[in-house]
Amino acid sequence: MKEKKTNQHSQKDIFDRIMSLPGLRIFEPFYLKYKEMLLYLFFGGLAFVVSVATYSLFNMALHINELIANIFSWIITVLFAFFTNRIWVFQSPTEGAAAFLRQMISFYGGRVITLIIEEAILFVFITLLSFSSLGVKIAAQVVVIILNYVISKLIIFRG
Repeated sequence: MKEKKTNQHSQKDIFDRIMSLPGLRIFEPFYLKYKEMLLYLFFGGLAFVVSVATYSLFNMALHINELIANIFSWIITVLFAFFTNRIWVFQSPTEGAAAFLRQMISFYGGRVITLIIEEAILFVFITLLSFSSLGVKIAAQVVVIILNYVISKLIIFRG
């Protein structure tokens, strides 16, 4: 089993191939040293965009309550984040459907913690204090991204 994982990690993924292109090779040592963190930042940035865009759609365009809009946004964003983190950031494949489901449930469970924190931030600053909905959502996402990395790295995709 360990040999399979080693072979799988030694194969170049799309990001490794991009970094080995002429002109980008100069950054390859830095990239290889900090690959996991850089990919987390990249996909975390994309998840941030997905989260803010879907929240804006639900809350501002469809006029859904901010807390409900945030939950809908969370469902979409966490699905996106699960697959990108699993495949590219932490390279954490599983063997079999049961292991995959355990990993997914663990991922969603960890994200529920940060959903509760984010909902509390939105409730206090938007519902109670009437701050700008989008501004609070963006600020809350910064907190959530940091907490999600710690939870993913230390608990879900530890390897």
